[in-house]
Amino acid sequence: MSVRERLSGLFVGQDELELTSGPIGKPLFFLSLPIVITNLLQVTYNLADTFWLGQYSTVALAAITFGFPLVFLLISLGLGLSVAGSVLVAQYTGADETDEAEYAASQTMIFALLLSVVLGLAGFFLIEDFLALIGASGAVLPPATDYMEVISLGLPFMFGFIVFIALMRGSGDTITPMLVMLGTVILNVALDPFLIFGLGPFPQLGVQGAAIATIFSRGLAMVVGIAIMIRGRRGIQINVRDMFPDLAYARRLLRIGIPASIEGTGRAISVNLLLVIVALFPTTVEAAFGVGIRVFSTIFMPAIAVDRGVETMTGQNIGADKPDRAATANRFAAKASFAILTALGVVTFVAAPAIMGLFSDNPAVIAEGANFLRIVAPTFGFMGVTRAYSGGFRGAGKVLTAAAITVVMLGLIRLPIAWFGSMALGPGGVWASFAISNVLAAVVAYVWFSQGGWREVDLTDEESGDESEEESDLGTPTAATDD
Repeated sequence: MSVRERLSGLFVGQDELELTSGPIGKPLFFLSLPIVITNLLQVTYNLADTFWLGQYSTVALAAITFGFPLVFLLISLGLGLSVAGSVLVAQYTGADETDEAEYAASQTMIFALLLSVVLGLAGFFLIEDFLALIGASGAVLPPATDYMEVISLGLPFMFGFIVFIALMRGSGDTITPMLVMLGTVILNVALDPFLIFGLGPFPQLGVQGAAIATIFSRGLAMVVGIAIMIRGRRGIQINVRDMFPDLAYARRLLRIGIPASIEGTGRAISVNLLLVIVALFPTTVEAAFGVGIRVFSTIFMPAIAVDRGVETMTGQNIGADKPDRAATANRFAAKASFAILTALGVVTFVAAPAIMGLFSDNPAVIAEGANFLRIVAPTFGFMGVTRAYSGGFRGAGKVLTAAAITVVMLGLIRLPIAWFGSMALGPGGVWASFAISNVLAAVVAYVWFSQGGWREVDLTDEESGDESEEESDLGTPTAATDD
C-alpha cells in the first residue's frame, strides 16, 4: 500500500464529508483528527523555541517564560473573532448560503487584521512596563521586552493565520490548515538556530531571533492561507471586494466574539490565579504544578479537537435547520470524549511517576506531581464531556453559554475550592479542586444542554426584531425549534 493510499485512509477531504446527513461518528472523526495533529504541531512550535533558547542561555529561557503568557493573552483576544467567523461560516455553509458564508469570512478576516494592528501597536509601546509589572526585572527584562516587541508588531500575521484556520474549519476543511501548519513549523524549527545563534550570514539575535523566526513563519503561513481562500478551491472563499469594513457587520462579530474571548482569557487567568495559591508552597510543589498543567494540555488535545469538530457540525446542522441531528452529534461527541479521556486517565493514573520522571529527576517533584496526576486522572472523562457540549453551544451561536460554563467551572468552583483546600489539606486540596470542578462542570454542561435553549439561535436568519435580540445570546433571531 502506497503512502498516499495510507494517508487517504486517515484523512478525508471536505468534499467527501457529509456533516448534515448520514452517520455522525465518521465525519466527526475525520473532521477532528487533523485538528489534533494541528494542535500537536503547535506544541512542537513552542517546544522548538524553548529548546533552542534553552541552549542559548538561562536568561533567554526566563525571558520567554514571561513572554509566552502575554502572547497567549493577546492571541486570546483574537480568538473571539476567529470563533465568530467559524460559527457564521459553519451556519451559512449548512444553510447552503454560499454568498453569506463568503461575506462572513471576508469581514472576519479584515476586522481581525485591523484589531491586531491596534493591539500590536499598543503592545509595542506598553510591553516593557507591563513585563516589569508582572515581575520581569534585572537581566531578564531587556530580552523579554525585545521578544515581545517583535511579537507585538507581528501580531497581524499571527491573527491572520489563526483566522484562516478557524474559517477553513467552519467550512468543514481541517486538512488544509493542518498542512499549512506543518510547513510553518518546519520553517520555524529551521530558522531558530540561525537567527538565535547567528549561524552563517545571519547576525546573533538571541531571544529576538526566536521572535523573528516565529513572525516570519506565521507571516508566510498567513499569506499562503489568504491566497488559498482568495482562490476558493478549498474550504471557504474570501473576496477582496467584501473586505471593506462593514461596521454593521462588526456588531454581529463582536456579539459572538466577545464571549468567546472571555472563555479563552478566563482559562488563562485561572491558571495564573492558581499559581498565586501554589506559590504559597515549596518550589517542588510549584514545579509539580507546572509539569501537571503541561501534561493536561497534551492529554486534553483529543477533547479540544472534538470540541472544535462538533462546533462545526453543530453550526452546519443548525444552519441546515436540523437541530435534532445537531443534538445527536453533541451527545455522540460527549460520549466519545468521555470514553477517550477516561482511557487516557487510566494510563495516566498507572504511569504517573514515569510521566513525571520525563520532566524532572527530583524525587520530591516526581512524588508530588504523581499525586497531582492521580487525583485528577479519574475525572479526565468529565472534562471531555464539558468540552464537547461547549463546542456544541458555540456552534449553535450560544457562545455566551460556553463562556459562562468556563467561568462557573474555574471561577466559582475550582478557585474557591483550591484556596480553602490548600489551607485545610495542603497541595492535595489544590489538586482536588481540579477533580471536583471537572465533574461538576460536566454536570452543569449536560443539564444546560438538555434544556434545549441552544436550539433557539440561528445566525442565518436575519429577520430580527428587538424582542428576539434581547432573548438571544447574540442579538440574532430565534428560530423555530423542532423538539
